[in-house]
Parts: sequence; C-alpha cells; structure tokens
Amino acid sequence: MKTNYELRYAAHPEDAKSYDTKRLRRDFLIENIFSADEVNMVYSMYDRMIVGGAMPVNETLHLEAIDPLKQPVFLRRREIGIYNIGGKGRVKVADDVIELDYKEALYLGAGDREVYFESLDASNPAKFYFNSATAHRNYPDKKITKDIAIVAEMGSLETSNHRKINKMIVNQVLPTCQLQMGMTELAPGSVWNTMPAHVHSRRMEAYLYFEVKEGQAVCHFMGEPQETRHIWMKNEQAVLSPEWSIHSAAATCNYTFIWGMAGENLDYGDQDFSKIEDLK
Repeated sequence: MKTNYELRYAAHPEDAKSYDTKRLRRDFLIENIFSADEVNMVYSMYDRMIVGGAMPVNETLHLEAIDPLKQPVFLRRREIGIYNIGGKGRVKVADDVIELDYKEALYLGAGDREVYFESLDASNPAKFYFNSATAHRNYPDKKITKDIAIVAEMGSLETSNHRKINKMIVNQVLPTCQLQMGMTELAPGSVWNTMPAHVHSRRMEAYLYFEVKEGQAVCHFMGEPQETRHIWMKNEQAVLSPEWSIHSAAATCNYTFIWGMAGENLDYGDQDFSKIEDLK
C-alpha cells in the first residue's frame, strides 16, 4: 500500500480574486481521490479538515498518521466520517469490523485506535471517501444508512434543482465534535445544487462529486457572492470551500455529491444566503 498526502494553505479572499484557472485548481480542487491500493489525503488549513480516499483492491489499507498530525495514531485527536461509494467493503477499527455497502456511512470518534480498509471483492473494490476534523473528546462510533438519515426534499424540476438532501453525520442523528456530513442526490433532469447560494462564516466545507456519467462534467462555483469563480470537475473529484466562499454547482447531467463541514458550530441552518439576482 501507499499513503500520499499534501498540504493546502488558506487563502485570503482578496488574494483569491486574482487567481487564474491554474491557481484556483491547484489550491481548491482535489483531482486524485481514488487510486488502487492507495490512501490519498489533503490536509487543509481551513479548520484543519482532512479530505481523502482509500481504494483497497489487492491489499488491506491502513489509515496512517501522516506527518502533519505529529501523532502516532490518526484518530488520537481526530474524528472521521467515511462514505463508501464503491463495491462492498469493510472498515476495521480496533476489534470491530463494520461492513459498508454503496452510499452507507460510518462515523468514528477520537481515540488511540487503528483503522483499516478492505474490499470484499477485488473486481468491484470499495471506494472509501472520508473527511476528518479535530476532536476534543470521544463520541461513540456509528454506522449510518439512508433509512436513518434526516431527509429533506428540495427544489423542483422546473428550476432544475429537484434534490434529496440526506443528512447523515449530523448532530440530529448522532453526536460529533464538529464534523457534519451528508449526501445530496439530484433527480434526473436536475443539475443545480445549493441554490440560492450561501456562505457560512463559521464553517468550511468540502464537496465530493460522483455519479457523474462518462463524458459529462460538473461546473463548481466558488468565491465571494460578488466575485464568483468556477472550476470544471470530473467524476469522483473533490473541492475545498473556504468559509468566505459560496459552494454551488451545475452539471451537464444529474449527479450526487457528499458534503462535509467543520468549524466552530454544528448548526446546519447557520447560513447567509445570497439572492440569485445579486450573484456576480
């Protein structure tokens, strides 16, 4: 197995206004999430969120404590939310083994426990996507499926944004320190997410786009409401969203995305919306 990681530093919104396409993609886009028998991570200075993926094929993969953590165990001072967007797999943590099917999630609390990822079938490997945030205490582990999620149906086909928001790793479902995660599924014929756009100044966010059909793409919108920018993205790529930035997208087909947030509060509704006609 191989573990890869990189650091991403925070940007001032005044500086980000001058970024060209190459710089925007370098600082905010995470192109390589899943590689066979590798764990890939980005350690972001936005609320010290770690965004990563593990794709075990022929090996069991270990969630190693990368050097920036300065700890011997990844979860010592961290909590983690894990989604499987591939074939059936297992997550081993201490003496527990948890099976995750497609679109099922797992929350693991902080503690000196090693984590391992496995696929049940190498010909259809699991793809474990994870977000991790710093944690001040341990909360119990919990597997979360869509049938126990809080589901909000929003939008309409007429406005091209009919979608189901599955709130899965949120404080109404289980206790966490600061991590909040969910999965939004767009209906056929709908392409817009998170519209009207908003910012939440006390939380950063990361998006993973998947179920983007072959030959199609997602256009992710970011930046301040009056200084928006865009990043074209492919299937199974992620993007970082600073606390000062909107996070919205439209695609050339319907798709699904996993959102993850970290920061100083757990209030999902703490948002500052922008009117569509005021965006620039």
